[in-house]
Amino acid sequence: MNKIHACFVLQTKSKLKKGEVNMKKLGYVCLTLVALLALGLGVSQNLALAAANELVIADFDTGDKPNNIGGDFGGWDKDPNDDTQSTQMAFEPDDSKGDPAGYSIRLDYDVDSPNPAYNGYWMKLNGEDFTPYNTLNFYIKGDAKAGFTKRIKLELKDMTNKPSPYIVSGVTDQWTKVSIPFEKFRRITDWKSMNEFVVVFDDINSNPKTGTLFVDHITVSKE
Repeated sequence: MNKIHACFVLQTKSKLKKGEVNMKKLGYVCLTLVALLALGLGVSQNLALAAANELVIADFDTGDKPNNIGGDFGGWDKDPNDDTQSTQMAFEPDDSKGDPAGYSIRLDYDVDSPNPAYNGYWMKLNGEDFTPYNTLNFYIKGDAKAGFTKRIKLELKDMTNKPSPYIVSGVTDQWTKVSIPFEKFRRITDWKSMNEFVVVFDDINSNPKTGTLFVDHITVSKE
């Protein structure tokens, strides 16, 4: 017998002894308890369903590596010896969901080089099975003070390691959720074992050629 039930029984017995039980009120109380229990069950089922339909790859809320599925990540450069181009990654206390304790990642990019320039951000997916899902999601925004490109290239890679690109445009200085159906990544041949998520800055798509973007809450979901 739980505490709510025990309390209800004791109160009812007390009122029976005093001849004060109002059957109509008793019925209302019972209906209210049933409704509350049903509501709680419904909420639990909805949360379970939502969890089953989404896999959080990286929310960055620990402010440290690895990601939520155990994968490493960081910035990459086409030529580490060319100091005229780079992407630097850092954790930023600016959460896309508004969590004051949460983090996102900050990407300071520079492709303003006399040489062919491209660099970006990589994240390992550790062979994760994406077949239960059909959509890639993440949040992105630019830094209004530093400036930022409104257009970036994303790549997904399966274990063949062949990049499957997709261009994201319309980036603003406010957190915006981007959702991309898997069908847009046409070069992926095996969704059962995924290798890498990549952001690419280059001297063709990135305008301006130096700036800062923030990325957060990378997931895959079934829509």
